[in-house]
Amino acid sequence: MKIRVDKSELQKGIQTVANVITPKNVLPILANILFETQKNKIRLTTTDLDMGISITLEAEIVEPGAMTIPTKRLSDIIKEMSSGTVVISTRKNNIVDIQLDNCEFKLMGLPKEEFPKLPEIKEKEAVVFQQDVLKNMLHLTSFAVSHEETRYVLNGLLLELKKGNGEETLVRFVGTDGRRLAVAETRMTLKLQKDTKVIIPYKTVQELLRNLKDEGEVAIIISQNQVFFEMDGAVIISRLIEGDFPDYQRVIPVPSASRVRMNKEHFVLVLRRANLLTTPDFQAVKFELFKNKLVVSKATPDVGEFKEEIPLEYGGKEMVIGFNPNYFLDVLRNWREDEFVLEFIDSEKPGVVRSQDYVYIVQPMRLA
Repeated sequence: MKIRVDKSELQKGIQTVANVITPKNVLPILANILFETQKNKIRLTTTDLDMGISITLEAEIVEPGAMTIPTKRLSDIIKEMSSGTVVISTRKNNIVDIQLDNCEFKLMGLPKEEFPKLPEIKEKEAVVFQQDVLKNMLHLTSFAVSHEETRYVLNGLLLELKKGNGEETLVRFVGTDGRRLAVAETRMTLKLQKDTKVIIPYKTVQELLRNLKDEGEVAIIISQNQVFFEMDGAVIISRLIEGDFPDYQRVIPVPSASRVRMNKEHFVLVLRRANLLTTPDFQAVKFELFKNKLVVSKATPDVGEFKEEIPLEYGGKEMVIGFNPNYFLDVLRNWREDEFVLEFIDSEKPGVVRSQDYVYIVQPMRLA
């Protein structure tokens, strides 16, 4: 193999595929990038056996071939090289030669045959999203995913596809850790053969968010135990989480009349101030809802106290309720609008952020 490729493009390609690699890889080959030549292109691939990612770059192919190269060493070398055209060639005994102008490195690679073969896409039915739409839905749900290993089915996002009238399909993403629930949905024109439910691992979702842009399309293809994402010359392939996702629909409350319209930026600042006095043992912040005002306060033993009033329009019943402020901060970091509606039911029921195509439920906390 011998190729010529622009240094900056190669660097971007390496950065794209390098995130899949984990330091705990048992097999040395999993720390390598597989380089494969195509017609006027070079494909870079990495995998951790649960997920794989590949990206195609423009390149001049002098001699076709394939080789795997250590990712960390290669990334460091390319980063320190000056701008220009990088020449990568393979020699006997798996030696890889990397040149740019008068600079030359040699690395020990491993043959292509040792690299795990990624699954091939056999299904033809694809769900095609606008990248910015998918990115927004993932941002609004992925933070609610559980990271407790004992709750394996909650370690990913549920993707639901439901047939509607004619060619209309309901697409829904759901994340929960048992203390909060985030549901984002949209409707698309799509000839769906059957309703589908799959759980996409959190690591895959994070990799998607790194690669999704604000324009262009992304195609999603679901097979029996794999999911494929294809966008802008990049393909992400991932195993799905097996198991039954909880029946989240039964915990979504009907819309409440006890609701307030809040300015996002102002509320975020108040929560951040209240959060300054929380500790791991005292996380709950007090919300006191009165006629025309919300009082947010926090008193932590041996630390201090905080209190701030937020004027607002409210005509419902007065109540006192406790919440973890971080749970609201998580959703508001990804909220695109300047305002949002917060619903209350009573002091022992969840708080709800709701819009036309989104619902976020936060369980209350006991106040000390």
